Amino acid sequence: MSQRPTISIVMPCYNSAHFIGKTIADLYQQTFKNFELIVVDDGSSDNSLEILQEIAKQYPNLQIVSQQNKGPGPARNRGLKAATGEFIAFLDSDDSWHPAFLAKLHQKLSENPDCVLAYCGWQNLGLSTEQCQPYIPPDYQENDKFAVLLRSCPWPIHAALTRKLAIDKVKGFNENWLTAEDFDMWVRIAIFAKIVRVPEVLAYYHHQQGEQISSNKLRAILNHWGVQIGLLQDFPEISKTLGKSKTDLLTKGQLLQRAYELYWKNDLQSAHSLFRKSLVMGYFSVRDLKYILPSLLPLMIYQTLVKNMRD
Repeated sequence: MSQRPTISIVMPCYNSAHFIGKTIADLYQQTFKNFELIVVDDGSSDNSLEILQEIAKQYPNLQIVSQQNKGPGPARNRGLKAATGEFIAFLDSDDSWHPAFLAKLHQKLSENPDCVLAYCGWQNLGLSTEQCQPYIPPDYQENDKFAVLLRSCPWPIHAALTRKLAIDKVKGFNENWLTAEDFDMWVRIAIFAKIVRVPEVLAYYHHQQGEQISSNKLRAILNHWGVQIGLLQDFPEISKTLGKSKTDLLTKGQLLQRAYELYWKNDLQSAHSLFRKSLVMGYFSVRDLKYILPSLLPLMIYQTLVKNMRD
């Protein structure tokens, strides 16, 4: 394009050969046309890069960046370095948007120049029926914002449009996190700045492999908790505003809650680790000890004990 793009779309790609073509073709159905697409091939071992090079011949505003495999956070940071648009949107190589996604979120930010980010509703696809209901999030700006943002990632990576200056201010994604790096960045951008909602489902999250395996679940939970602790250390205003009791409930309390969820889902390895962590943190009640104290046993003995108790 001869003119500078208004929006830069950053798309990490890793071994996406069997769906990257459709994802990009669908993306170019957006009604808002003044964008550039930066696809970062993150060391794919399939023929994703070759497919991308062919696709790029069709679209002059598609840029391909190639790097050794480093993960989605570093790939997105690499794409951000190449971005020239005033606004940034992220789209993974297997997800999708409603054709009006860019137009509606850009319009909302144009109407609200004091807002750094616009977000919308989303829908999961590829999981169980109850997990795939369309979801429109609340107005976070007006609803206990500190608590809501600290508790969990407020929107998926591809359900927001952000001013590039706001992303640059927080230095993009923290590459120390293998998961939850988007949670960390979104909160750092949004916690003290104004954000605005588009109350429509415009983003679709395609689950290609169903539920996470246990080891990934545990890592995601612990990374999420680690991000929370980092945010509280960097922004003491959060805990001062919320108070110690509520802050503990949103952080330590979540770890204990997830331990119970995994325990009853029979993911005893993950529950064993989280119950132990709750004990070390000292966040439990007397009635929790029935479940926490057995976790002091070695894992194999713990698993056998729980199985015998249930039998």
